[in-house]
Parts: sequence; structure tokens; C-alpha cells
Amino acid sequence: MNIRFATRLNALALYAISGILLVAFYYQIVLGELPCPLCLLQRVGIAALALGPVLTLRYGPRPAHYGLVIIAALIGAGISARQILLHIAPGDPGYGSALFGYHFYTWAFVCFCLAIAASAAMLLSELPFSREPATPELGWLERVAVGLVIAITLINALSVLLECGFGWCPANPVHYELIQGAAGAPSAP
Repeated sequence: MNIRFATRLNALALYAISGILLVAFYYQIVLGELPCPLCLLQRVGIAALALGPVLTLRYGPRPAHYGLVIIAALIGAGISARQILLHIAPGDPGYGSALFGYHFYTWAFVCFCLAIAASAAMLLSELPFSREPATPELGWLERVAVGLVIAITLINALSVLLECGFGWCPANPVHYELIQGAAGAPSAP
């Protein structure tokens, strides 16, 4: 595998991460399903997966970049597994809507496992890892991927601020705390 192909794969990974965050954000904004605290932590984990590909696009492929992805994916998978186990009892409807028959936390667990597998594959590839900085030449595909994932992550961070305000996030959110507080309406207990 050459560096150009690895660069393209990392850009595609950023588009996949952006797509995951956009779908979650769509359900939040359009369908009004506010994410719970564990859901928010999973979004942080998904966004953290972008760190490795962004570093690879900036500095070239290095094992440490894929190691960061694996660490983020392991933490995210643990959080997702925790939420899966919370809703594993028979008759438990789960939290939020299902997408293709599975809740988002189950999909998040699958995505984190796929990120681990993809990073391991990159580490096992014939990729010429070097310690010397070798900045790859980035085309529009790579530049847009980085800008998109950064923008979506910042928008998600803003939505968390609106949802939780400056305090603890509610376990079962029903409205945006910061907006409700600004409007003068009493917040839910």
C-alpha cells in the first residue's frame, strides 16, 4: 500500500465519521430525540476516532495515529456496551429510535469494532511508516473531509451546551436546558 492510497482511506474514514455524526444530529434536530449522557459520550468517542486520520493527513501515516484510533474505539466500545447492557432485559424498549432494527448505541458499538479492525489492518499493511515528517499532498477530497469533521464536531459540541447548559446533563433529556433557562421557563426536575 502506498501513502497516497492510505491518505485516501483516511479521508474516507473522516467522511464515514462525519456521516455517523450527521445521522445522530439529524435524529436530534429533525426528529427531536435528545441524546442521553451515554449517547453524548458515544458521540465524543466517534469524534475522537477522527483524531488518527486527521493526524495522518497532516503528518503522514504513523503507527501512533492508528493506536490513537484503537484507544478511542476501545473507550467508545466500552461506553456503547454499557448502554447495550442497560437495555438488554427482555421487554426493555431501549433508548431512542431504532435504525434498521438496532438502536444507535448498538450501531456505535459496531462502528467502534470496525474502527479497531480497520486500524489493525492499516498497522498490518505494507505501509511505509516513517519517523521523519512526510506531509502528504492533500487534494480537495482530503481537505473537505478534515473541514467537515471539524465543523460537525463543533456543531455537536454547541448542541451539547444547549442541551445540558453549564450543569450536569439530565439522564432523560426532554428539552434544551440553556434555551429553556434563557426563555425564563422553569426547567424539569
